[in-house]
Amino acid sequence: MLSYKSLLRKFLIWKYKHISERQFIYILSILVGFLAGLGTVTLKNLVHYIRLLFEIDFFSNYKNSLYFIFPIIGLFLVYVIKQIWLKKHIGHGISSTLHAISKLSGIIPRYNIYAALITAPLTVGFGGSVGLQGPAVSVGSALGSNAARLFHMNTKTRMLLIGCAATGAMASMFKAPIAAIIFAIEIFSLDIAFTSLVPLLLASVSAVVTSYMFLGTDVLLRFELTDKFQVNDIFFYAILGLITGLASAYFSKVFFAITNFFKQFESRALRLVIGGLAIGTMLYIIPPLYGEGYGIMNNLLKGDHLAAIGETPFNLDLSNIWLVIALLIGIAFFKAIAMTTTFGAGGVGGVFIPTLVMGSALGNAFAKIINNIGLDFHVSESNFTLIGMTGLMAGVLHAPLTAIFLIAEITGGYELFVPLMIVSAISFAITKYFVSHSIYTLKLAQRGELVTHDKDQNALMAMDIDKVIETNFIKLTPDMKLGAILKDAVSKSSRNHFPVVNENQEFLGVIRLDDIRHIMFNTELYEKVDVESLMHADRGIIDYDDSMNTIMNLFKTSGAWNLPVIKNGKYYGYISKSKLLSAYRRQLIILSH
Repeated sequence: MLSYKSLLRKFLIWKYKHISERQFIYILSILVGFLAGLGTVTLKNLVHYIRLLFEIDFFSNYKNSLYFIFPIIGLFLVYVIKQIWLKKHIGHGISSTLHAISKLSGIIPRYNIYAALITAPLTVGFGGSVGLQGPAVSVGSALGSNAARLFHMNTKTRMLLIGCAATGAMASMFKAPIAAIIFAIEIFSLDIAFTSLVPLLLASVSAVVTSYMFLGTDVLLRFELTDKFQVNDIFFYAILGLITGLASAYFSKVFFAITNFFKQFESRALRLVIGGLAIGTMLYIIPPLYGEGYGIMNNLLKGDHLAAIGETPFNLDLSNIWLVIALLIGIAFFKAIAMTTTFGAGGVGGVFIPTLVMGSALGNAFAKIINNIGLDFHVSESNFTLIGMTGLMAGVLHAPLTAIFLIAEITGGYELFVPLMIVSAISFAITKYFVSHSIYTLKLAQRGELVTHDKDQNALMAMDIDKVIETNFIKLTPDMKLGAILKDAVSKSSRNHFPVVNENQEFLGVIRLDDIRHIMFNTELYEKVDVESLMHADRGIIDYDDSMNTIMNLFKTSGAWNLPVIKNGKYYGYISKSKLLSAYRRQLIILSH
């Protein structure tokens, strides 16, 4: 009986003989799109079935009280799965995928295929205030990466298939195939050449068809355009762009502040307790924060703000429009806090949908203010709700094109392209001023690991510092005499420079062969001259955690051909300029073919 490996080997041999590389990439892109779509469908269905469980009479009778309990139960289940079964870190889907592209040559561990598939539905289904788009991308990207590895595809193809998987996840989630392609290009900085565009198209179509097969024609956001764009409203749209831009900056600042707050607690159990209690309290007071928040968006788009706000534990007079406006602003304000707290407590999810929820609440509240300030203005509340989503997405995700096309495509609101563009552009520009990078990319950018459309920069980021560090240098100590240098170092080394370290392996300086050439045959000095009197500082020092871009710039400014590397405060090795440039050229060739 043929084994799995022998069958795969026979298939690969047959493929090389009968299918061209380009044709096989097209086939894989369709397969990856289907698998990413299937993963997304699975995530949505699992959340749906968990929610159905809570609709039985027993739970319905205590619904408000259970808003406090359910998220804690969901987070506890995720904690148990992480600690006892997976025993691995589950990162944010899109950020982890970007890191894999920039630093791991697109290699994503297999466990990422099922990790988010299990933990994200528990987080969201039990009320965690996060979305499913990030986990869907995580699952799809892991499928794409491992499919490429299974069929021995090169690095560039592996990264392309990850982009196809991200496209598929987006297309399947929102049934928006065009926006999904723009998302992959804009967020993952994919090459938009014809050779990469066709696989993205195939993956997107494959994923959308998969979604239709399993979920029918239902869409996440239901919107029918009843109020056409009015030129007189441009001023108000510009103000909305300003508001969503500031709100996007707030969203990002809150995300990083709360994330850093939870990092100070080393115990994951303590994070769970603190975060779980905080989320439970917020959901008890503001029930619309429960779960992803599609109910809020769809009800606001229909003009039913009472259904969007739902039941609250307080007897509020919701016939007072200004109280409704205050509640909508409160939902927008606390959505970012609830989402990040869910992450901090150990939940698994995404930020994509929460930005839409926040944008819809702000857009609707702003329209209500315009219509009720008594100045005889009237704007379309549903249109402003829709376009508010665009503003938050453009600002928070730093993806204005994705925001425009996604909202237009999933709602059929193409007639609103002008206000979509106005709000998206203003919001993005304002957010960019306050927050240089998106939630997905800030940490990567700070480490010099952010993928861009600059191939030279990407080649530098993809390089592994360990592959260019040389450690076969003989080390000297400050008290060594000249005779010992010649006997124990110079005669035994093919190198012409020798690092000097103390007893703690801390780097003190360097001695080069040229420094001792003029005295090396003077035997009278063998016991008189020591290392400390001969050593000198090097032209620069590389920290092991420095980015490749920083290292390359240090070589450029110092004019050195060799520079020492320090790791955790101790001498680690040397990097030569020639070896660094050779590795860079090899990486550039890999990324270009």
